[in-house]
Amino acid sequence: MTAHHPQEDLLLSYSAGALGESWSLAVATHLAFCPSCRDKVATAEDIGGLLLEDRENVSMSSTALEDVMAMLDIPIATEFPKIEHTRSNIPYPLREYVGNDIDEIKWKSIGGGAYQYMILTGDVDQARLLRIPAGKPVPEHGHGGRELTLVLSGCFSDQNGEYRSGDIEDVDEDVVHQPLAGAGEDCICLAVTDASLKFKAIIPLLAQPFINI
Repeated sequence: MTAHHPQEDLLLSYSAGALGESWSLAVATHLAFCPSCRDKVATAEDIGGLLLEDRENVSMSSTALEDVMAMLDIPIATEFPKIEHTRSNIPYPLREYVGNDIDEIKWKSIGGGAYQYMILTGDVDQARLLRIPAGKPVPEHGHGGRELTLVLSGCFSDQNGEYRSGDIEDVDEDVVHQPLAGAGEDCICLAVTDASLKFKAIIPLLAQPFINI
């Protein structure tokens, strides 16, 4: 059971389809772990549906879908591919971006035994996987904006608590912390940021332009 969840504004924006791709990826991946947040999103979607039902109906032509697809130059599927159930150690929403196996990801070293993998999304914010060695801390840092960190495996802790698989930490400019990976297993996280981190030590500051974090 997850103990740390996205804030209500993220869940509501997600249910309304108003989040950017990077943030939606983090929320959707958390939902794969957390039935209580899935229920909240489903309730918000139901409420949104009821509000739409109260709006005045507008008639559409019988070819409306085809007309829109033609403008977008996207073919309408008449046959759908068979869904193959694949065993994976990566939750489904994230699997579409990074593949089925954490150990097959092409990690890039960022120093101190830590690794990252940048995830390509369609927005200006940054999404990445981080792999922090067991028992090792992340350099102390503040934030230029908002940061979501979702634990996929292992765990980490800071002054805000302990975060395990499925837990998500949501911090902003007011938080300075130094997450510490738990002993015994590397901590693998999905991190989303809308601004650069603010490192306190000189070595991470010097390395920052090269690791793009």
